[in-house]
Formats: sequence, structure tokens, C-alpha cells
Amino acid sequence: MNRRNMLKVTGVAMIGMPALRSLSAAANKKDHTMSFERKSAESLAAAYTSAWNTGSPESVAAYYAESGEIVINRGAPWRGRSGIAEMAAGFFADVSGMKLTCDGVRCSGSHVIYLWTFTGHAAKTGNALTVHGWEEWDVGDDLKVKASRGWYDAEDYARQVAGGAVRLFTSGMSGVAECDLN
Repeated sequence: MNRRNMLKVTGVAMIGMPALRSLSAAANKKDHTMSFERKSAESLAAAYTSAWNTGSPESVAAYYAESGEIVINRGAPWRGRSGIAEMAAGFFADVSGMKLTCDGVRCSGSHVIYLWTFTGHAAKTGNALTVHGWEEWDVGDDLKVKASRGWYDAEDYARQVAGGAVRLFTSGMSGVAECDLN
């Protein structure tokens, strides 16, 4: 083998060995992501729904980790239990007679999708509200929500507050409304 080919082989070996060691380490690494049964996710969702239905911001916040946070529709985050209680208090102030229902739960590892609908009346106008949305949760080993990314149609909400009729789901979304925990 000439010197040029020797350098190519040696170079590949020198570059390749760290990559092989890294690949081997990754393959042997244990996955420390917490995973729990669907029943645990459903129980968490049911208890969280009940907490919202108490009307107590602190009860809602208790389902979050001490340093947990929620971001709704890519807005500013509410951090810590006091911030989450503040967020919940805002919803309670804006929606009189608020009733939350859980429309479904999906989970994978420590990630949970919580589908919900809330009904009530806009505090400022008295108009009836029916709002659908979901939260994407990262859940800790203690089954407390570490991070939540919440979503709902803010334009539809504003339209309902102003007196517009509840918008029905399109055919592509009907599965959300029909979702059942059983």
C-alpha cells in the first residue's frame, strides 16, 4: 500500500473510531425518560379537569411542578405555581360559570396530549361560550406537569364573546369532538 492510500485508511480509522464509540455509547445508553401507563395519564387528566371545575386557581396550579410553566397560543409563559394560578384566575374572571370537560387523552412516554372543551359565559357580555382546545404536557416522574403548551382558536373565542354563534368543527376535526376516554 502506498503512502497516500495509507493516509486515507489511517484518516478514516482516526475519524471513524470516535464516531463508532459515540454510536456504541448511544446504543447502550439507557432511556431515563419516565413512561407511565395510559390509566395514569387518564387519571391525571380527570383530576386536572376536576381542579378547573372547582373554580380555584390554586387547585389548577397544584397539578404543575413547582417550576412548571404554561404557554398558551405561543404567548408569554406563566411560570411557577403562582404564575399558573394567575393564568387560571384570568380564565375564571373572563368566563363565568366555566365548566371544563376532558375530550380525550393521548400519551407517549412522558408526553401527554390533553383534549378539552370549556363552556360558560363571557363575563363582559354574558354571551355563551363553547371553546375547544388542547394542551401538550411534559410530565415528571411525580405526575406533575413540567411544561404545558396550550392551544385554542382565539379568533373563534373573541367572536363568541362578541355574540357570534359557536363554530362547528370541520370534518377534519370531528374526531376531537367525538373522542371518548373509554
